[in-house]
Amino acid sequence: MRIGIDARELGGHATGVGRYLGGLLREWSASAAARRHEFVLYAANDIPISLDTRRFATRVVRGSGGTLWEQLRVPRVAARDHLDVWFSPAYSMPLTLRVPGVVAVHDLSFVAHPEWFRLREGARRRLLCRRAVDRARAVLTISAFSKRELVERLNVQPDRIHVIPPGVEAAAATVTSSVEPNILFVGSIFNRRHLPDLIRAFAPIARKRAEASLDLVGDNRSYPHEDIASLIAQQGLERQVQWHQYVSDEQLRQLFARARAFAFLSEYEGLGLPPLEALAAGVPPVLLDTAVARESCGDAAVYVPQGDIAATTRALERLLFDEEQRRRILDARTPVLSRYAWPEAAARTLALLETCADTNGPAR
Repeated sequence: MRIGIDARELGGHATGVGRYLGGLLREWSASAAARRHEFVLYAANDIPISLDTRRFATRVVRGSGGTLWEQLRVPRVAARDHLDVWFSPAYSMPLTLRVPGVVAVHDLSFVAHPEWFRLREGARRRLLCRRAVDRARAVLTISAFSKRELVERLNVQPDRIHVIPPGVEAAAATVTSSVEPNILFVGSIFNRRHLPDLIRAFAPIARKRAEASLDLVGDNRSYPHEDIASLIAQQGLERQVQWHQYVSDEQLRQLFARARAFAFLSEYEGLGLPPLEALAAGVPPVLLDTAVARESCGDAAVYVPQGDIAATTRALERLLFDEEQRRRILDARTPVLSRYAWPEAAARTLALLETCADTNGPAR
């Protein structure tokens, strides 16, 4: 079987979707079950990932990697490759490609909260996602929460939706050895992740503890725009808050190794991988109390109400200084993390692709 894959997110500074696809590809490259298949990766630029080129061919289709690239240029190239099935790891797919397709929809933030997106960008995302979901033989998502969103907001039949959680890799040691009051946030900066609230919640800790620090890792994609640098300056935290717009994998491992608490105040996620990665690194998280946060992390987190700055400060202090609380959270992480394994995610995704290639009807 020949599996075509939209691999454009692997290029450049790979973030959420690129890391997700990279995890699947690494497992497929090592999997005996995947050796009977060929994979063809379509990207707008060279792919910085080492794979067996005999089984993982790359088609570099030069272009912007945007909608016209996906809908016009890629189908012309892919049509010559005699594919059996197509996998799109994020939200949309070439609608004219005449092979069965599986599309991954990680969340529906652009449907649930159109105010977080510029008018044209939000409309583009909604149109392409709706058309892709209708066109695909099966829809893959990463949580029960996102499955409910697909059913309720896009009217997708439940038996067409397959919940396959991704794997989680430890970014540092099994348990952090840091004793300094260091807090870490990792993720693209969106309004829904409430970075201003985190900075304000950290300020009282910083004023009491000169050695306390907060590291923010992620580029600013907020809309309406949030001026993170100005807020840090207004709070007088330039010395204790470091904003890294992008870091290498090695730098990220170092940041996790020195962190004592993780903060992720997101009100909407499809799953929320950064807190799980923090748990894998032995760093207990503070999260907003949402349905998907409870689904993903269970008892292995401290939860706070949205907008409650004082409660967030207290939660951070407990994870920084209360050894019993820290131990309770870290003791609860093993059953949580057992649900997020790359070998299982890759095996189930491959089985879904095989099913879709072998049937004329929707995958069950």
